[in-house]
Amino acid sequence: MQVFTVQGMSCGHCVRAITQAVQAKDPAASVQIDLGAKEVGIESRLSADEVISLISEEGYAVKLA
Repeated sequence: MQVFTVQGMSCGHCVRAITQAVQAKDPAASVQIDLGAKEVGIESRLSADEVISLISEEGYAVKLA
């Protein structure tokens, strides 16, 4: 599982936006989000760079944790 630190997440809409962005490219991806810790855990065939790009496109500042 890859873990990313994502700034700007604060609500269910953020969770849905990030989850849908990742699963649009990898429908089998597992996305676990901890809003309090500002962390996103992703189990996917996508590379870390691909995931960072997808989350960034949604308007969030993201980096590998």
